[in-house]
Amino acid sequence: MKKNPRSVRVTFFFLFFIFLSACGSPPPAAPAIPQFILITQDPNASPTPTPFQPAGLIVMDTPSSTQVPPTETPTQTFTPLPASATLATATTSAPPEAASASRTNYILYATLDFTARTLSVDETIRYTNNTGTALSDIVLSVQPNLYGSTFTLNSISLEGAALTTFSLSGQRLGLSLPQPLQPGSASTLTLNFNLNIPAKTSNGIFGYDFNQINLVEWYPFIVPRDASGGWILHDPISFGEHLVYDSSDIELNLKTDSEVIIAASAPSEQNGEWTRYHLYGARTFALSASNEFIMTDTAVGDVVIRSYYFDGYQSAGDAMLFAAMQAVSIYSAKFAPYPYQTLAVVQTDIHDGQEYDGLVFLATDFYAQYSGGARNNLTTIGVHEIAHQWWFGLVGNDQALEPWLDEAMATYSEHVFYEFNYPGQLSWWWQFRVDYFKPGGYVDTSIYNGGTFRSYTNAAYLNGAHFIEDLRGRMGDDDFFRFLKDYASRYSRGRATSYDFFATVRANSSADISDLITKYFSGSY
Repeated sequence: MKKNPRSVRVTFFFLFFIFLSACGSPPPAAPAIPQFILITQDPNASPTPTPFQPAGLIVMDTPSSTQVPPTETPTQTFTPLPASATLATATTSAPPEAASASRTNYILYATLDFTARTLSVDETIRYTNNTGTALSDIVLSVQPNLYGSTFTLNSISLEGAALTTFSLSGQRLGLSLPQPLQPGSASTLTLNFNLNIPAKTSNGIFGYDFNQINLVEWYPFIVPRDASGGWILHDPISFGEHLVYDSSDIELNLKTDSEVIIAASAPSEQNGEWTRYHLYGARTFALSASNEFIMTDTAVGDVVIRSYYFDGYQSAGDAMLFAAMQAVSIYSAKFAPYPYQTLAVVQTDIHDGQEYDGLVFLATDFYAQYSGGARNNLTTIGVHEIAHQWWFGLVGNDQALEPWLDEAMATYSEHVFYEFNYPGQLSWWWQFRVDYFKPGGYVDTSIYNGGTFRSYTNAAYLNGAHFIEDLRGRMGDDDFFRFLKDYASRYSRGRATSYDFFATVRANSSADISDLITKYFSGSY
């Protein structure tokens, strides 16, 4: 993992300018760009059930019809244009956010045996009681324990003393504290555990297949508390995410026994025999390891974007890198600066897509279907998962009870992507991504009362996109985009509720939206 002989450095600024100049439909006026140089895993659940078109119904473009995807060779480079000649690619980044004393801090030392498919981990958790009440217990989520004999807890200690009053059942690890943890006080937990990494199911992410190991929701983490004083750890079901997270600071020190390539949620640095990663203000840390990855990368200012794909998929892998660059640029302008230092886009054998902080997975089928242009599942689902870096990563929510807050927002963010990059494709996007599925149902459905996969996604994702479009029309563009920035700012590194969403709408517009709430929602907000 210390070297990457198959990585390719790609610079897209020149191609981006050529493409914009050649588009048949002129883009809208360039948005004001900030100065910014440019989960859940139940063994029986699928990844994010992002609705996408069946392959046989996809309308393919020729590469020249809407987009010229990058096709650079490893030896070819392009000279960036002056900043005045670029649009969403010449911005400057604020320095990455530092660690916060009030956030839970995770320090992990993990040794991955790629060949044997095992992981041994020492984990230290520094937890500050920000609940406002004394705690007699702490609850952790342990998702690997849902996979047969995958998880082995060897030891657990509190302030250096072994804990014996704990119970591990399913995904829940409950700790009884020897004395209450007072408000504002902090305590340190240490755990040692092993993972016998399981085979990945065809529709799952966690585990191994013949050339790849994906580690997601792989370490125990302390779950949030709700307003009534309970720990939030919902039951998993067969679709939709059930986990809820506080924002945390994560340091991973990783060691492997072979020269595998690691795609991770954060940038790497050498720390002796370890490779160290720091991720600040994040919900979770994900990584993927393979000895067959090909990696291309680019930068949106200080944010490094990497595309990890397999042999035979270079055209799609490079095109997804180009789309990711466009998405990070426009979302940074319209929502908030990109929340992390890097973004990894990773090909894997799943059925759709899945987001994590600083890393997204996309289905191999999307890469295989790609034939050029921006009218395809690879682009739409790719930029959807990237939008979750803001609506999930930066602004958190209860993904089980109020999934629309991240899913409807991420779906409508696809609209924003096409609006500012491919304005001539908006009608296509509405038909291909939304209206084809005949959306309906209350937007504020939970994963538990959504019924089937189709009825759930039709309500939370697709009818949610129609609601946000109608909301934008009622507010007007100026108020709507001010609202998006305000919402991202108010709840940055926090968790928002539906009430918070609508309170922020009303703080940015005097428009009466009561009829929209009645039309789209089961609750009163």
